[in-house]
Amino acid sequence: MVFYEALLKGVHPGWHSFLNEECSQDYFKDLMQSVKLAQQKVAVFPPEALRFHALHYFPPADTRVLILGQDPYHGPGQANGLAFSVAIGQNFPPSLRNIFKELKADVQIDPPFSGDLSPWAKQGVLLLNSALSVEQSKAGAHLKWGWELFTDRLIQYLSHNHTKIVFVLWGNYAQKKKELIDLKKHFILESVHPSPLSAHRGFFGSKPFSKINSFLEEQNRKPIQWQLD
Repeated sequence: MVFYEALLKGVHPGWHSFLNEECSQDYFKDLMQSVKLAQQKVAVFPPEALRFHALHYFPPADTRVLILGQDPYHGPGQANGLAFSVAIGQNFPPSLRNIFKELKADVQIDPPFSGDLSPWAKQGVLLLNSALSVEQSKAGAHLKWGWELFTDRLIQYLSHNHTKIVFVLWGNYAQKKKELIDLKKHFILESVHPSPLSAHRGFFGSKPFSKINSFLEEQNRKPIQWQLD
């Protein structure tokens, strides 16, 4: 059994079968080596113990929603291993600020004190970035290193083995992943990205939070409580 103990510490045991298979692959070994070498030269975020933070809270079968991001925030102290989330005490990045604006408009929940989205994760919301590491001040630095292959396989694994998941694809990058998802088994919710560059072209007013819960309730699945604090 191939296992990267420090990296995978805290991951829910339900993911071990999938992770053991991927960890044994040459691409994943090369990826880990590349990230290890990068860490010796530059600051890499999030900390190693939080790289798989999105997989800490529940097994694959309990995934109700998957919200796909691109890669972690690249400022010191921001990334906590959950897509769009920031560590407690950090200022809200622009995209997260817009997510909270739409949260208020959609389901009348005021912006929270903290941008830590772990309360969503604890309910079966998989906050997954396509790349799980990044270098300081270099957005997308590790996207082509093998992380995309890993997370694409994770999406396919969920799509193939489970049902009734809401896949939330914000922006052109995330929407390219539609081909990985079985539309007969799952629900895809897409819009432009919440970035300030695009939010006014269709993210605002898209009502993703109420739509997610409507689908879950139609499938006799428990809705998400979006209140964060």
